[in-house]
Amino acid sequence: QVQLVESGGGLVQAGGSLRLSCAASGSIFSTKTMGWYRQAPGKQRELVALITSTGSTNYPDSVKGRFTISRDNAKRTVYLQMNSMRPEDTAVYYCKMGGYTEYWGKGTLVTVSS
Repeated sequence: QVQLVESGGGLVQAGGSLRLSCAASGSIFSTKTMGWYRQAPGKQRELVALITSTGSTNYPDSVKGRFTISRDNAKRTVYLQMNSMRPEDTAVYYCKMGGYTEYWGKGTLVTVSS
């Protein structure tokens, strides 16, 4: 059983930065695609960033150039560096491990004030 624990959320002013972390249990981390998703109140959960086991990344246009996903396989941790944040980035951010069986963390709240 894999557990994912997000941390690093909080309150930040528009234009500011936050770094989220997601620590994974288990030994399969390095072989899996990891993703960050977010869900704002009243909206569907959406993809924020993906990183494959080989380090390839993918971002939607809404965060491209502002957010960076990275991973440290030795620490079994995936990170999301968020810069130039906007009020519309306010959401609960979730970490996901992809694969035949998907695993989700419980999320961490990010609030961006204007």
